This record gives sequence, C-alpha cells and structure tokens, in this order.
Amino acid sequence: MDTQHSFSESASTRLPEGDFDQKSYQNQPPSLVPKGITIGLAIFALILSLAGYGFRLLAGHEPAEVLLHAAVLVPVFVLGIPLLFWLGSRVLNKVKGMHIETRNAISLGLLTSCVSLLWIMGTYS
Repeated sequence: MDTQHSFSESASTRLPEGDFDQKSYQNQPPSLVPKGITIGLAIFALILSLAGYGFRLLAGHEPAEVLLHAAVLVPVFVLGIPLLFWLGSRVLNKVKGMHIETRNAISLGLLTSCVSLLWIMGTYS
C-alpha cells in the first residue's frame, strides 16, 4: 500500500464535476447490443410463442381455434411488444433528448416478450 500520496493527489484524478449533457456523449461510440443476441432473442420469442400450439393440437383442440389464437398472440409477442419498445425509444429520444439506440430498444422488447411468455407458461403449467 502506498502511503506517500496524499488525498488531494488522488482527488485530482477524479472526473471533472459539471453538467454532463449531450456534449459529453457525442464523442463516444454507440453502445449496441450485439446483433447475434437480438436475432437469438427474436428466434427464442418465436419458438416460445409457438411452443404450446402443437400440444394443443395433440390434445384435441380444433385446428381453426388454435390457428386463430396463434394468429393473434404470436405477432403480439414477436412483433408488437418490441415495436412498442422501439416507439417508446423514439418518443424519449425526441421529447427528453435521450440517445437510445434502435437495436437496444428492440432487444429489450424481445427480452420482455421472452420473459412474459415464460411467465405465462409457468403460470399455466
């Protein structure tokens, strides 16, 4: 342990105090979720949203009823929720001046869809 340095010397290495607004973020590269994670979440959301329908058909449910249910719920979880997150990021970017990347918003929407589907599956299993 180095006891030769005083507290004032270590305090000089801190970040400068001040108002960090858009200017401080302009020089930084965007932090994006990797594309593979976004694609993987989309595939996982699709698989989860379709998973129960094969079992419903094997259990003897009417195919028309199962297809109608799938036609409503699969797009809601695979497209609807991620698009709402994307729309929310656009609104926050315009209104609050934030800088939320599109891929990050879509990835968060897909993650929310996957968690919601797993929660629903756990509730009804």
